Amino acid sequence: MNADALIDEIAVLPPESREALKACLSEVSYPKGHLLLRAEKVESGIYFIKKGIVRAYANQNDNEITFWFGSEGQTIISMKSYVENLPGYENIELLEDCELLELKTSDLKHLFKTDIHIANWGRRFAEKELIRTEERLISRQFRTALERYTELLETNPDLVKRVQLGYIASYLGITQVSLSRIRAK
Repeated sequence: MNADALIDEIAVLPPESREALKACLSEVSYPKGHLLLRAEKVESGIYFIKKGIVRAYANQNDNEITFWFGSEGQTIISMKSYVENLPGYENIELLEDCELLELKTSDLKHLFKTDIHIANWGRRFAEKELIRTEERLISRQFRTALERYTELLETNPDLVKRVQLGYIASYLGITQVSLSRIRAK
């Protein structure tokens, strides 16, 4: 995905605003296994995935609990760092070699002050992140593991081919053995 498509995923901007935002983007690449964001650290960047796949996880009782996967066209952000400038909850690990666009939070907040279109784009960005978080919470609370797995296959069928089953089982809140049983059905 190119920068224009990634920006448009959030909201379409007038040409001048789009160019101002694109001027703040930097292309970066990191290898598989790289820890892009770290829990308990204030993060200063927002990333847009051009190529690759990532997972968000938190440590709980010596276990890594995966709660989100991101792939092409999606955004990587620590909302707590972005909104409150406080350490985030999540670790973000690259599951493939990744090509990303990086946007410094400080640059974006400066653009918010100088361009109302970008400020509205940022509001829309935060709204979409809130909806994604809400959907994950509702899915986890009200759907069975089988329903969550079926939904995963429907919304992101490529994920199962690209991600270790252990991470998918963790995401679904089940063991790998239980996931194998679900897959056998």
